[in-house]
Amino acid sequence: MAGRSTDLMDVRELLRHLRSISSDRAVARTLGLHRKTVLRYRIWARQQDLLSDTPLPALDELQDLVQRTLTSPPPPQTVSSVEPHRDLVVDLRARKVEVAAIHQRLTERGFTGSYDAVYRFVRQLEPRTPEATVRVERAPGEEAQVDFGAAGKLIDPVTGLLRTAWAFVMTLAFSRHQYVEFVFDQTIATWIRLHVNAFASFGGVPERVVCDNLKAAIVVALRDDPLVQQTYRECAEHYGFLIDPCRVATPEHKGKVESGVHYVKRNFLAGRASSRLPDANVAVREWCMTTAGERTHGTTFAQPRIQFETIERAALRPLPLPAYDLAIWKEATVARDCYVVFEKSFYSVPFRLIGQTVRVRGGSQRLQIYTTDYALVATHPRATAPGERHTHLDHLPPEKIPGLLQTRDGCRAAAQDIGPATAEVVETLLSDPALERLPTVGRLLRLREAAGDERLEAACVRALAFDDPRYQTIKGILDDGSEHAPLPEPAHAAPANTFARNAHELLGHLFGGVQWT
Repeated sequence: MAGRSTDLMDVRELLRHLRSISSDRAVARTLGLHRKTVLRYRIWARQQDLLSDTPLPALDELQDLVQRTLTSPPPPQTVSSVEPHRDLVVDLRARKVEVAAIHQRLTERGFTGSYDAVYRFVRQLEPRTPEATVRVERAPGEEAQVDFGAAGKLIDPVTGLLRTAWAFVMTLAFSRHQYVEFVFDQTIATWIRLHVNAFASFGGVPERVVCDNLKAAIVVALRDDPLVQQTYRECAEHYGFLIDPCRVATPEHKGKVESGVHYVKRNFLAGRASSRLPDANVAVREWCMTTAGERTHGTTFAQPRIQFETIERAALRPLPLPAYDLAIWKEATVARDCYVVFEKSFYSVPFRLIGQTVRVRGGSQRLQIYTTDYALVATHPRATAPGERHTHLDHLPPEKIPGLLQTRDGCRAAAQDIGPATAEVVETLLSDPALERLPTVGRLLRLREAAGDERLEAACVRALAFDDPRYQTIKGILDDGSEHAPLPEPAHAAPANTFARNAHELLGHLFGGVQWT
């Protein structure tokens, strides 16, 4: 017992042996003590008349005797190298100066000691009183605690490669019954899906869910007024549970699930070879019902699964109907083309919101777009493949809409309605073998909006007369108002079988003046 704190029961037991066994060596061997320790206590007991046949003193009397006569001298105290600077350190700490800065100030004054020496000195100046904690037990169905824990590497069934996996654990606070599932990410969609799976496994919903401050669950970790992600809020509203975030850096506030995560690591994962993720999930569900569910819990001294099935299951709230439609909320910026991107697909938004931030709610069948004030501005069917584009024409600037609707056949029909010359110009443009002229034809036909059909037809007639059926030419004719100007007279060619001079006049000198009639 030398060199360690004296336990009163140890001293009493030693006195009993000293009274009955004469040999210090035998006493030392029996009690596992050093022989010199036994000798020291024999001398002390003899001095206090404790080896006689009289009854040993009562415990409180023996305690007083030990403290008065057997207290070991205090160990020699070493003087801290910071002691000469005590006044300066006290002053700096009073001004809330950090230990590292104090060490720097002392070094500037010639101090050669270490940072650890300063840290120990400050700890002696400011001893901390341990804070008392109170264990809180929950009623059946009142609370569940959730968390993620690292699960090592599991095989991705898609790629066949090892990936970092996580264990999601939901623990019912009363029974300690658990739901465990392994996943490859901690996204908000996965977070919600795991809640849905856990509630389905339990067959009900607790009143409150205590969650860690994960990115998926909490936007800003505040204790009293948490800004919870809208996605998680909708899930909570559908199932009827309250979200109860822990304070930052206080995992003891959800100790039941923290213990559950550790138990999964120690018991299920420890020493287990890497397996495919689906296989691991099948195995861990069986483990929850048998190994974990049938053990005697170290705190409740009851079997979690039995407690759940006989007491807590009936206290859970029933699962709501219809089934939860997982909807993800995200913020997006409206691009110049009047679209937002949500999970690699495109959805139109009214053009007045270009450049603004909107909030997108993507459900399994429907996508809704809101302003930051939650005014609904667009609803679309949910895309089924990446790259899909969903458009409402009234979201686009009116002057841009016609160009989106035009087709080759539609342009031909519109040109026929205007007139034959316009139809001929349109057909000429659409017949270009090298260039796509449909946009040009669209611009040509839109000239009727300002000029009218009659003027456009006249301009096309004039362009054809000059053999120049180009868009720029026709627009120029309309701009200068020359569509009704007189057309140039066509040149009159000589008949093909007549000549300006007869044969004698043309060829007579070649034949010596011979005349032909």
